Amino acid sequence: MKHRYLKNVSTLTLKTEKCTGCGRCLEVCPHQVLGLKCKKAEILDIDLCMECGACARNCPFEAIDVKSGVGCASAVITGWLTGTEPSCDCSGGSSGGCC
Repeated sequence: MKHRYLKNVSTLTLKTEKCTGCGRCLEVCPHQVLGLKCKKAEILDIDLCMECGACARNCPFEAIDVKSGVGCASAVITGWLTGTEPSCDCSGGSSGGCC
């Protein structure tokens, strides 16, 4: 079963004009977020992205960008590891806000 994090919050972006279709991103992504279509990478399901950054760090053509260690996905993982309630603080500083 694939685990979805929070909807529509991932910082993952793909610059298809830079992609050569080498497939390295597919090899390193732990959640199969990316696929190949017409010899180019494509984002299959962005909500599966945990923002680990493996795809961006391993892309030899700098076609992928993700702010690893930030965002709501990171907050969810930190919450799991520490046993605390996840907080991504995306409320913009207002009290009681949510994503």
